[in-house]
Amino acid sequence: MSTPKASRPPGSKGDPSEAGAGRRPILLDVARRAGVSRATASLVIRDAAGPSAESRERVLRAAAELGYRADQAARSLRRRNSRLIGVMFSVEEPFHADLIKSIYAATEEVGYDVALSAVAPSHDERRAVEALIASRCEAVILIGAREACTIDFGTRLPVVEIGRPPNETVFDAVHTADDEGARLAVDHLVSLGHQEIVHIDGGEQPGAAARRAGYLDAMRGHGLESRARVLPGDYTELSGSGAARALLAGGELPTAVVAGNDQCAIGLLVELRRAGVDVPGRVSVVGYDDSSLARLAHIDLTTVRQDTEQLARLAVQAAVARLDAGLEGETRDFSLAPHLVIRGSTGPAR
Repeated sequence: MSTPKASRPPGSKGDPSEAGAGRRPILLDVARRAGVSRATASLVIRDAAGPSAESRERVLRAAAELGYRADQAARSLRRRNSRLIGVMFSVEEPFHADLIKSIYAATEEVGYDVALSAVAPSHDERRAVEALIASRCEAVILIGAREACTIDFGTRLPVVEIGRPPNETVFDAVHTADDEGARLAVDHLVSLGHQEIVHIDGGEQPGAAARRAGYLDAMRGHGLESRARVLPGDYTELSGSGAARALLAGGELPTAVVAGNDQCAIGLLVELRRAGVDVPGRVSVVGYDDSSLARLAHIDLTTVRQDTEQLARLAVQAAVARLDAGLEGETRDFSLAPHLVIRGSTGPAR
């Protein structure tokens, strides 16, 4: 006769009722391991009142041992709000990645989480926004949007836009004073003796019009209006490379260039160096954003810094304020001062 196998108490290690290999543990598995009811385990996981300190400790320890994670989607459906703030961004913009890092920190401070939806060549802004709405986000933050202001978000979904001034968006606007940033760049170059200063335009990108206006205003203020020159471009390295080739083909190079953003400036800088042009010995280059790329040792780009932490915090606070107030009130404008960061890509005029 075979010896009967010893029975195991429910919740002991090796209990066949626990999550098996390959199966995601559920709340009932946690309750069994902790030796409490499912209701008690649920209260502990939700950090609700009721269970004793001892029960809380046992449930939390069991959850950790099993690798249990609460189903946030199911919890959201039960409480009818997701505590999610959606963020639309471009995969091709390093500055957007810097902003997202700060948005995560800002949402955590106010008890929200983040849902991301990227704009890419095969995934336009409309599809990116629709994905956020389908995810039941309570509010949406748009970073560097070009067409999203034409999308119907519905009447109960707060939207905040980072990067555009209030005259360029129908939503709450959180942005840097880009005209002032461009003036800082020109002032810096003029202080180094530069007079032949070219600007590479950002086209219809967010903030481009203000940066162009700031450049022209600063050139005028220094008595250099007749020498002002704006080249067409956008916020890509390709546009910077194209601008460099146009300048090289045009004969005498300017002594300095203010690019629409850091990516454009890097494209310009690389193309000039490839052609044997010394930067900053022959041409000084200034970018805009102070993205992570600008800080790389081999780039060492002088640039206009945008405060990503404060931009993110203001955007999240604006979204939450809209939620708390029930979307009441006029659209608001939050403008931050820029700062010039001087690195190795600028020097005295030749």
